[in-house]
Amino acid sequence: MPELKTYAVWDASTRWFHWINALCVIALAVVGFLILNTGALEVPTAGKLTLKTIHVWIGYVFVLNLLWRIVWAFFGNRYAKWRSILPGGRGYFQALRSYVAAFIAGHPEQYMGHNPAGRLGIAVLFLLITILAITGLLLAGTDLFYPPLGHWIAQWVAAPDVAPGSLRPYAPEMYDAAAYESMRAFRKPFAMVHLYGFYVLVVVVVLHVASVIITELREGGSIISAMFTGRKIISGRPVDEERSTRN
Repeated sequence: MPELKTYAVWDASTRWFHWINALCVIALAVVGFLILNTGALEVPTAGKLTLKTIHVWIGYVFVLNLLWRIVWAFFGNRYAKWRSILPGGRGYFQALRSYVAAFIAGHPEQYMGHNPAGRLGIAVLFLLITILAITGLLLAGTDLFYPPLGHWIAQWVAAPDVAPGSLRPYAPEMYDAAAYESMRAFRKPFAMVHLYGFYVLVVVVVLHVASVIITELREGGSIISAMFTGRKIISGRPVDEERSTRN
């Protein structure tokens, strides 16, 4: 029977990012669904404004969490760094071919960090949440005049006799009609990218969860529990064991 060994892999910052990100995505999905269906649910304007405000504040947490993860990818441990979580680098494609072939053959290779296929999935996830973060910040400015772009949006659409800093959402009497229509036309493609980007994210998250479960069943490694404890329990020798911490 192969010897089980425990390896320190995911540091605390990486684990906190993962779970805060997951909670934010779930919360944003629920509130976003309500916003999209305010008409069918007969939510009044004040209620829609409240939902959008909640959505934006959760979005700020989401964005700050993402920014911290980007910074931490330069300073975290070996498995938190960009070279370990994104595809590419010397020997990557050879490692990917080897991993896929071994997985199909029924004797999958074990990795302490992300395996080569997993790194592709992480790249897609990072790209999607970055797109959602950027477009979400822009929409916060166009809908509620919230930072970081709300000040400029308010200056754009304010009526000549209205101070931009006093603008309120859903107050058309305070807007220059032509400027507001121009702003809404500018906003539209970002809103579409935000909406459909989220739909794609839902699909990718489902695939991510399924892949983690399948990989744990096929390879072991306590992948799920490791995102709570930071430690993987692996039988045999991981492909990326070099320079690792082992107890």
